[in-house]
Amino acid sequence: QVQMVESGGDSVQAGGSLRLSCVASRNTPASMGWFRQAPGKEREGVATISTYGGSTYYADSVKGRFTISRDNANTLSLQMNSLKPEDTAMYYCAASLSYLGSRCRNMNEGDFPYWGQGTQVTVSS
Repeated sequence: QVQMVESGGDSVQAGGSLRLSCVASRNTPASMGWFRQAPGKEREGVATISTYGGSTYYADSVKGRFTISRDNANTLSLQMNSLKPEDTAMYYCAASLSYLGSRCRNMNEGDFPYWGQGTQVTVSS
C-alpha cells in the first residue's frame, strides 16, 4: 500500500509557473507519474519517471515546459513553466511499487495502482 498526498495547485495567469509536490508514505514507490483530468475530458498522462534518478517521459503537450523529478525516494515534483489555459485540470500523483522501466513511456493508468486525491491547477488567460 502507498498513500500519496499532492500539494501545490493554485490559480495562475498564463505564462506563470507552479510546482506540484507529492509525498508518498507507508512504502517507497518504484515508478511514479503525474496525470491530469480537465473538465469533460478523460484523464491523461503528463509525465512519468521510471525510478528515483531514472528515465523521464513527457506528453507532447508539456515537453519543454514541465519537468518531473524525484526530490528523494518518497517525494515527486512537477515543475510547470509557461503555463497555458489548456493546462487547467486536476493533477494526480500516481505510483507503482513495481519498477515499470520503459513502460512508463506509455503513461498507462492501469500500471499505477496508487493515486493521490488530486490538486487543482487553474490557468487564466
